Amino acid sequence: MSNSSPRHPAVEKVTAALAEAGATGQVRWLDDAATTAALAAAHLGIEVGQIANSLVFLFDGTPTLVLTSGAHRVDTAWLGEQVGATITRASKDQVKEATGQVIGGVAPVGHPAPVPTYVDTALSEHAEVWAAAGHAKTVFPTTFAELVRITGGTPTPVTPGN
Repeated sequence: MSNSSPRHPAVEKVTAALAEAGATGQVRWLDDAATTAALAAAHLGIEVGQIANSLVFLFDGTPTLVLTSGAHRVDTAWLGEQVGATITRASKDQVKEATGQVIGGVAPVGHPAPVPTYVDTALSEHAEVWAAAGHAKTVFPTTFAELVRITGGTPTPVTPGN
């Protein structure tokens, strides 16, 4: 990991939002982009299930953030049944508009306006989880409970059996 901290507007917004929410983890810059859970886990030397992927979907057309464990994919048909919504994948433009961030670096916080959020209960199996911080080369450590608190998210399984 790099000792220098480049400046990036989205990362600065995430850092400010984390501080305002009283989050304890510090944003870290990685030497290389970590655009997948597997890459992020490898960079950090942790299990892929400890990565909290920030995925934006449209729930009945409303941009919604799903923070899911890197150990599995969101079952959109199943989750849609659970929450009573039709779920489709947001386009890269819809992700950028809703979060102010680009795919590969979307953080759970630091968005222009609040985004409805669901937090995968599988993340609660880990004492520490890591999420992107507004850029593909940034991450921050947190916990399941803290993710729920700072996002105002709803804890929910995102696949059957989790």
